[in-house]
Amino acid sequence: MVEKLKAASLAIPLTAFVAVTFLLPIGGVITQSVYDDTVASVLPRTASALADWDGKILPDEQTFVALGEEIQRAREDRTLGRVASRINRIQTGTRSLLTKTARNIRSTSSDELYAEILSVDEDWSSLEIWRTIKEATRRYTDRHFLQAVDLQRDANGNIVSVSESNQIYVTLFIRTFLVSLCVTLLCLIIGYPMAFAMAEASERTRRWLLILVLIPFWTSLLVRTSAWIVLLQQQGTLNSVLVWLGLVSDDNRLVMIHNMTGTLIAMTHVLLPFMVLPLYSVMQSIPKDYTRAAAALGANPLQSFYRVYWPQSLPGVGAGTLLVFILSIGYYITPALVGGAQGQLISNLIAFHLQSSLNWGLAAALSTILLLLVFVLYVIFDRVIGVDRLKLG
Repeated sequence: MVEKLKAASLAIPLTAFVAVTFLLPIGGVITQSVYDDTVASVLPRTASALADWDGKILPDEQTFVALGEEIQRAREDRTLGRVASRINRIQTGTRSLLTKTARNIRSTSSDELYAEILSVDEDWSSLEIWRTIKEATRRYTDRHFLQAVDLQRDANGNIVSVSESNQIYVTLFIRTFLVSLCVTLLCLIIGYPMAFAMAEASERTRRWLLILVLIPFWTSLLVRTSAWIVLLQQQGTLNSVLVWLGLVSDDNRLVMIHNMTGTLIAMTHVLLPFMVLPLYSVMQSIPKDYTRAAAALGANPLQSFYRVYWPQSLPGVGAGTLLVFILSIGYYITPALVGGAQGQLISNLIAFHLQSSLNWGLAAALSTILLLLVFVLYVIFDRVIGVDRLKLG
């Protein structure tokens, strides 16, 4: 028993490290996606009054009074802007309505306050505004997850699609998946012959080929991405060479940047070593005698490769494919710099909501969905190929 406790204690530092650096951040992201008490904490009386409101007729006079008094206090405490921004995310225009109302109401009497709020703006007679405020006062909500998949709740609480002009997130998820798949296939197509050449070359040639693979790998990601901007732009190196060779005219230079073409090229270059290294690790351990024996038994080179060499290299193919796909599905810097509007992926939108719109709940929901998609794909990959068969190095 003592020995078991000693053995278990050796895992405590690793367990604590994983919990602090992995589980706690993920737990925080998931919590942020479903919990937001900003409005409820600043407007507690309004939240309590609207909790049992059925949404079919205007709230009673006491609800109006509670809202008026609380937005006045929030304006004095300088918290009204934060609250109004949260509500405005649900329905555009409510921020200006709340700030205008807080500026214009002066009464302290309940009867006068009720009438004054109604006189500030006719929107206070709209059920939609009050439904929006009620939704915003909920501490736990599925709103962010619905928005992340282009859905919303209608006036009756039913889940419906958002308008076609606002459907962007599902499209970005699909684009991210397709780009990741294309990058993975390109890396496999380019990386497999490279790894094969390294495995079959002499020791000296292999060393130089390995250096050529690792030098870009050791170079800063930002430097490599910036280099592709220089190479791919219309007045860049690649277009100039094509014009010099007469393949394209000077007036019709290729547009290879700020679109999907640039994104695919730059991401493939950046992620290629993650495909080559696992493949090389497996290929160098494959005995050359197997293919020679297949040739001696009458197999042509294609049959020898397909029946003997390819099956033995599958652990490296699987490992490289898994690494490249998972890395590319969450890539941010390269699509942001090279892709432009046409080459943006879901990671760029997550960064936008974190840094610009400050809609952290939506960013957390998008991140959680992306994490779940990666997990599901990993499970499918494990069932089909088997992660235990992979060789990562």
